Amino acid sequence: MASWAALSPSIVEYFEGEDSYRCGYCKNESGSRSNGMWAHSMTVQDYQDLIDRGWRRSGKYVYKPVMNQTCCPQYTIRCRPLQFQPSKSHKKVLKKMLKFLAKGEISKGNCEDEPMEPTMDESVAGDFALINKLDIQCDLKTLSDDLKETFESGEKKKGKSPKKEEPKELIQSQHIEEKLGSGEPSHPVKVHMAPKPGKGADLSKPPCRKAKEIRKERKRLKLMQQNPAGELEGFQAQGEPPSLFPPKANKSNQPKSLEDLIFESLPENASHKLEVRVVRSSPPSSQFKATFQESYQVYKRYQMVIHQDPPDKPTVSQFTRFLCSSPLEAENPPHGPDCGYGSFHQQYWLDGRIIAVGVIDILPYCVSSVYLYYDPDYSFLSLGVYSALREIGFTRQLHQKTSQLSYYYMGFYIHSCPKMKYKGQYRPSDLLCPETYVWVPIEQCLSLLENSKYCRFNQDPEAVDEGRSKEPDRLQVFHKKAILPYGVYKRQRKAAAEEAAVLQYARLVGQACAERMLL
Repeated sequence: MASWAALSPSIVEYFEGEDSYRCGYCKNESGSRSNGMWAHSMTVQDYQDLIDRGWRRSGKYVYKPVMNQTCCPQYTIRCRPLQFQPSKSHKKVLKKMLKFLAKGEISKGNCEDEPMEPTMDESVAGDFALINKLDIQCDLKTLSDDLKETFESGEKKKGKSPKKEEPKELIQSQHIEEKLGSGEPSHPVKVHMAPKPGKGADLSKPPCRKAKEIRKERKRLKLMQQNPAGELEGFQAQGEPPSLFPPKANKSNQPKSLEDLIFESLPENASHKLEVRVVRSSPPSSQFKATFQESYQVYKRYQMVIHQDPPDKPTVSQFTRFLCSSPLEAENPPHGPDCGYGSFHQQYWLDGRIIAVGVIDILPYCVSSVYLYYDPDYSFLSLGVYSALREIGFTRQLHQKTSQLSYYYMGFYIHSCPKMKYKGQYRPSDLLCPETYVWVPIEQCLSLLENSKYCRFNQDPEAVDEGRSKEPDRLQVFHKKAILPYGVYKRQRKAAAEEAAVLQYARLVGQACAERMLL
């Protein structure tokens, strides 16, 4: 998968202009404004760079709020997991889960601390209405053939024999069709699997280990052997901590870490058993396919009970389109996370059934939270808060192998919407300046936001967007079976009407993405 990075660039279709539509936060009928594009495919690096410029995806639609015009400005927020310390309310949620697992205790009272995103990202509902008018799939086969021919002609120009390259061309054709099609792969997909117990050692690890580590490993293997689910792509049993940070000599005066709180030992006769499994959703792994119907039923109940959707609204098609389909290319570089980069579902299994699913993207520098849905019968467990804490812990775990992966992106922080301010409680965290795209500690932003919904957080008046589009003519265009710089395309086409849209696109995505992605 990773070997395609150089040959298979992101392919996007930009929608010109800015649309006004109903806001999912304040319910203003025409106050929400954003720019958007359809991503036929996208590399994880390009998406990382885009979310660092205020973009966000919902399914394959990638959008960026017009911050100085929209009714509820949406600021990208990231938490710094390596320095994260759970608050009192976070600890309360973790203890509530432990009591439920250990003794079956159900805490009385309401769940006011439960965060709730707008249903299916209502904030971009108007843009989806626009997409439905466009026949997104109409030219995909033609585009696929055009790309195939482009790559073939490129090989011929290099003087390579077409016959010798035939197997590679076939793979390219299959790959391009997957990227531009419905999201279902046309051939079996290799899925990265965690090694099964007793099936080969990890040669990258030193052979000598301390006795304590060996005992922990034996306990982990025993748990996995007791539960076949341990063979899935990712598995964490409650009560068994991942070996995150080296144990300190004297922990008596140290506050409990997030891992200590999440994986506190449970009695052998515990009332319930919780497992967290990470399965690749795009392209769909065999584990994802096997659990699809059960996962969808949880989503359907969540939408109907929590968001009061009518029964015919949360369809399989809607679920697939927004929470399963993803433009992100699956990549498995040798020094990346064991599960690879791309889009995943983090499934929470309680006593053998799914009770919650966190939709996440694993990117070069972060875990990005997309959505969460859960069984409403378990609302008393504050699963929104609990899953966020587990995702922070998961980011810390991935950081062990992939040191640059050290942030947890929580989507958008909306200070003007009381229900969405909970994201600011995960500290330390930063907000993205909407003008210069630098990260500013949230403490420095809150006083500014109290005075104005829209703020430039970077207080240096001389600072500019360093990643801005400086040479739009270098932007990459795909047109009539050819990949060419916009400057060449502009001279050939002499279509002045397109220039405003192209310059707007270049300004919003920045120079680096404009030169890598195909428009």
